[in-house]
Amino acid sequence: MPDLPAIELFSIGTELVLGRIQDTNAHWMAQEIAKVGGHLRRATMLHDELDEIVMALREAVDRGTKILITTGGLGPTPDDLTVEAVARMAGVKPVVDEFTLQDFMRRRNLTDRAQVTAGMVKMATVPEGAEVFQNPAGWAPCAKVQVEGTTVLILPGPPKEMMALFSRYVEGFISDSYETKIASVRVVVNMFESEVSPLLQEVMKQHPNTYLKAYVALRHDAHGMPVDLVARAEDPAAAQHLLDRAVDLFGRLVTEKGKTMEYFEGGS
Repeated sequence: MPDLPAIELFSIGTELVLGRIQDTNAHWMAQEIAKVGGHLRRATMLHDELDEIVMALREAVDRGTKILITTGGLGPTPDDLTVEAVARMAGVKPVVDEFTLQDFMRRRNLTDRAQVTAGMVKMATVPEGAEVFQNPAGWAPCAKVQVEGTTVLILPGPPKEMMALFSRYVEGFISDSYETKIASVRVVVNMFESEVSPLLQEVMKQHPNTYLKAYVALRHDAHGMPVDLVARAEDPAAAQHLLDRAVDLFGRLVTEKGKTMEYFEGGS
């Protein structure tokens, strides 16, 4: 799907790159982006290094990325650098969002600005000119910044907070940004990769805008090999119709080889 406007994800945190913590955020967002018809081009993990973050984000903008999403690096500690990096890349200053800071004070029952900690100020800081969305599950807000033709969305790293902000503010924005929608299903075939691969190619050839992928690593001899079928069309009904046709063709091709296809009971 090379002609579709692209989305890129950047998971920021040295602990992710070192493998100390698994990047579940990117995996979850990739699924949600696909559900609403978005085209995810790549997902990247970055160290907590300012110049490295700025360079990676700048390159994404230069690639013509439509939507750039970052997670992580919004906490109160010195190695939380995402806001500074995005501001530098966008050519603006980091500024304190007063509404967010006042919300912090209200939630902590603080009556005097002198009671506000440096950490609270840091988490209330966003790139100048950003549209700010309050965090219903934590502290650091989501900020939306326009950089040339790219919309940059900054999300916190804790999964609970990221999911809450993504579902409330980001998902709808992505859906509205794409004219096409996705339908998908997972099936299981009692075939080996070398047997099934030509069938996948045949279905994609006969039905453009479909994507089929067999998962060898998930194969279980007792149940066969999972295969995902994904269809993209102008609306949900058309996407489902295309998917149904692709599944029907794939099933017939499998049967012609003397094999069986069943729907995956665990879902897609």
